Amino acid sequence: MIDFSYTVLILLIPLFMFLLIGLTSGKMKPALSGYIGTLAMSVVTLLSYYTAYQYFFNRPAGTEIFEKIVPFHTVWVHFTDTLYVDLGVLLDPISVMMLVVITTVSLMVHIYSIGYMHGEKGYSRFYAFLSLFSFSMLGLVVATNIFQMYMFWELVGVSSYLLISFYYEKPTAVSAGKKAFIVTRFADLGFLIGILILSYISGTFNFVELTDPQGALITQGTSLTFMGISALTWALTLIFMGGAGKSAMFPLHIWLPDAMEGPTPVSALIHAATMVVAGVYLVARLFPIYYFVVPDALTIVAYVGGFTSLFAAVIACTQTDIKRVLAFSTMSQIGYMMLALGVSGYGGEHGLGYMASMFHLFTHAMFKALLFLGAGAIIHAVHTNDMNHMGGLRKYLPITHITFLIATLTISGMPPFSAYFSKDEILVAAFEHDKFLFFIEYAVSGITAFYMFRLYFNVFWGKSTHYHHTPHESPLTMTVPLMILAVASMFTGFIPFNDLVTSNGAAFELHTDWSVAIPSVAIGLVGIAVAWIFYKKQSAIPDKLAVTFKYPYKWSFNKFYIDEVYLFVTKKIIFNRISAPVAWFDRHVVDASMNGISWVTNAISDQIKGLQSGQLQKYGFVFVSGVLILTFAFVYFLFN
Repeated sequence: MIDFSYTVLILLIPLFMFLLIGLTSGKMKPALSGYIGTLAMSVVTLLSYYTAYQYFFNRPAGTEIFEKIVPFHTVWVHFTDTLYVDLGVLLDPISVMMLVVITTVSLMVHIYSIGYMHGEKGYSRFYAFLSLFSFSMLGLVVATNIFQMYMFWELVGVSSYLLISFYYEKPTAVSAGKKAFIVTRFADLGFLIGILILSYISGTFNFVELTDPQGALITQGTSLTFMGISALTWALTLIFMGGAGKSAMFPLHIWLPDAMEGPTPVSALIHAATMVVAGVYLVARLFPIYYFVVPDALTIVAYVGGFTSLFAAVIACTQTDIKRVLAFSTMSQIGYMMLALGVSGYGGEHGLGYMASMFHLFTHAMFKALLFLGAGAIIHAVHTNDMNHMGGLRKYLPITHITFLIATLTISGMPPFSAYFSKDEILVAAFEHDKFLFFIEYAVSGITAFYMFRLYFNVFWGKSTHYHHTPHESPLTMTVPLMILAVASMFTGFIPFNDLVTSNGAAFELHTDWSVAIPSVAIGLVGIAVAWIFYKKQSAIPDKLAVTFKYPYKWSFNKFYIDEVYLFVTKKIIFNRISAPVAWFDRHVVDASMNGISWVTNAISDQIKGLQSGQLQKYGFVFVSGVLILTFAFVYFLFN
């Protein structure tokens, strides 16, 4: 048996670095905080890679199914004899995979930020927050129970808020941080209620017990219902609500585009590769319950994912801020992953959707982190996010250009890049389960290729903009991570995920379905060709189409006014129609009642305060008067 007890260090090292950098930032040189933070993350990354090697490739001979291993745990809180909360580390295929994803991207961001954040006010604070986020995210994925996951889930939310609003002197950054915090808090309320219902029904928080296919929860289910719907269906739908908020699924997506106000490395770490996939990871972690007990909830997952992927892709076609295009692209790709889980079966080839979702999560982390870091290099060179003020940058940023092109080809599903393999398996799973969702994702494939090459041609080709100064390539601290992630984007598609990460831990055979793959590539090529015609050279076609399709273009550019709907509901209805009357009632009825009682009490006290004046003769007078009154009353009642 392999000893994995060292894995607790994967959590403790970033926690220690957060405390060290955070508490000594006033005394430590800023550059030093970046170097020691990066060194610590390098150690954590090596430990994660070693763990993955030991778990996947050094397991005992004859073992066909990857087992769940708990190398460390301690009981933290006892609720009842059977219901308690552990703090520990759980290793299984998806948690080990996520260790590799989180530490790889986090290390690249740490290295990249040495150059990108150089000279920024709050440099040490930035690295302290990066360490806190890494600790929180790592704790989330190795949680042994759903309550521990919820605690780290909230820590992820806090660290995300701190990083989004890092430029706290900038009003838009503060507003974006608050928006992300408030929206995800509403979603997390559903998550918490779902946890409470699930633990009440099952009598446990433990993931091993909850997801055991032979366990009582899955084999017996529950007869509890509410409003004609199974209590477990309510529980898992509410839990999915928490995941949808963290993963920016429609309609809880409004925080993600605004979160681009944070530093670009933060966008790469949190809003491209790690935090936003927490919802996907949550559904995958509880997948046996979803599949065996409440398949209706999986249908909700599939259709929310399918709609989100299409909705976000359409919006991305009209955005002009380079980071917002990538933000909506992230929404669309997360929708792909959710859809794959929703259409998946369990065990062997039936679990293709599950494997494809995790596969795409892995490949997406690499190419989307590369896209965001590439965008950071572009912004660093031209000092603007607006694509309309870019053009011809391939001559000035050769490394960024080549690496960005690799990422763009990858997300467009072009072979032999990694997303071609993972996206193809999602399409096959959708084709076998739901033809309607399959055709939606076919359309999304073409739209994705179009808007990504629209971005690529606008930035690196097109008409060269007159820049205030000549753009230049970023320093090695920024370009080396780009090159590493470009290599990962090209080759991670060849990882045999069907042998490593599956719905039941058992490997299965995987075959390319050319009837799905070839049309998918063809649709992607059509999207690239259209973008080539529209944007490679300056053309009047996009402007003419924007005029011809004035209203659809306007709706898409304004994100279908979902933000405005939220503002109308909150300000006009909740604040004005609900909160204002409640506030009036609180001030004029509740407060007035309390004030009236206190006024009456003070008035009476003022009138009778003479009874305790401290003068002995007054006390004697009152005493004698009282005795006489009682005596007369007694005599009166005695003789009448």
